[in-house]
Amino acid sequence: MNLHEANKSYDLAVIGAGSAGFSAAITAAEEGAHVALIGYGLIGGTCVNVGCVPSKTMIRAAEALHIAHAASRFPGIAAEAKITDWKKLIAAKEALVTTLRQKKYIDLLPEYEGVTYLEGKTELCDGGVMVDGTFIKAARIIVATGSHSTVPPIPGIDRVAHLDSTQALELEAAPQSMLVIGGGVIGCELGQMFSRTGVKVTICCRSRLLPDMEPEISAALKSALELEGITVCTGVGYQKIEQDETGVKLTCKDKDGEHVIKAEKLLLATGRRPNTDEMALEDNGVELLQNGGIKIDDRMRSTNPAVYAAGDVTGKDMFVYMAAYGAKLAARNAMGSNDEIYDNRTMPAIVFTDPQVASVGLTEQDAKKQGYAVKTSIIGLDNVPRALAARDTRGLMKLVADEETDKLLGVYIMAPEGADSIQTAVLAIQYGMTAKELGETIFPYLTTVEGLKLAAQVFGKDVNKLSCCAG
Repeated sequence: MNLHEANKSYDLAVIGAGSAGFSAAITAAEEGAHVALIGYGLIGGTCVNVGCVPSKTMIRAAEALHIAHAASRFPGIAAEAKITDWKKLIAAKEALVTTLRQKKYIDLLPEYEGVTYLEGKTELCDGGVMVDGTFIKAARIIVATGSHSTVPPIPGIDRVAHLDSTQALELEAAPQSMLVIGGGVIGCELGQMFSRTGVKVTICCRSRLLPDMEPEISAALKSALELEGITVCTGVGYQKIEQDETGVKLTCKDKDGEHVIKAEKLLLATGRRPNTDEMALEDNGVELLQNGGIKIDDRMRSTNPAVYAAGDVTGKDMFVYMAAYGAKLAARNAMGSNDEIYDNRTMPAIVFTDPQVASVGLTEQDAKKQGYAVKTSIIGLDNVPRALAARDTRGLMKLVADEETDKLLGVYIMAPEGADSIQTAVLAIQYGMTAKELGETIFPYLTTVEGLKLAAQVFGKDVNKLSCCAG
């Protein structure tokens, strides 16, 4: 950092150079603001470097292996596929990450004259921020520092070698076996990915898989993973964990008693915590939540009116697209009249397992808690022509609707192509569509998304009595 930068006054300082940080900086610069974008570590943040991009390309690679192995579901077909060079696969993943980091982050900086990129450890202070001990004056501040993986409080965990999701995707060789602790998004995605590459995988979790999803989805995903040979232990209590020359040994307890699970490698996937330490946030009037996230209002503003926050650092809605969306609102509010409101009511959520899991809106339980008179419909994929043609009926669709108005409140999909179907449900809920209207909408035949039409029709018809495309 040079003297000119230290003496310069900025309209906005954005702390964090990931998706949220870039979104905030670009939005403010486009509105004429002078912005200091401050990074620390790899530019690009979690998604491109260690999250979405590397995990999804590895998941797709493992899916290619599985497709070959599963080809025998079609009579007369047999196929094989195998990994011939693990290091080459990992190198390709790293090359993709490097390319996207360069193209979508580093190369963008010169395109915005209003953005000055700085780098260093940052703390809040009166009238601005301190970057590696140098004062940077800024009228407004947006904190977008992301999150990090957590370590669960299991007796002995501090004496056991373990991987987080980043380290797991950097392994130089695939292990023989892996224990995954955590049944959330990361645990399910990476557990299945490693299993499909030939690793013997056990997934353990305290409650059920994907506990924020509908219970029918959790149960169906558990069955799908077990059919692929993955051991899934739900509702367990962790007693202790140890390590010897062969790997790790977890002692856990469930309703059937105590069990010991052994594996060569241990992957911890028990959630993420906002990066809010060592930034002097509370010293500067920024209140933190119990989970470490920055407490914000619906304008993305913290308890310090000059400080806003967006992305994982807020401790909620930890999706890269929500980070970018929230950061854009934070920048507009910080530079304007604070009239842009954060709205996550129709936020889609995707889990890139196979079958994919996708959702939007309220669960049945949450809808009831909010006082709705609820009605639901569930349809298995064995009723969806696309799934029958593909000879893959793993999954289901569930609709949650208001009994009084018939308006859709929530949609939950588990299907091999479920991720690409959820946006139809997003629009349906966003624009107040009723279940009847959804069921009367024209959908293309032999598509996964047609299942939404059928699920809507279940409220008033027996879809088994309909001919193809009827209704």
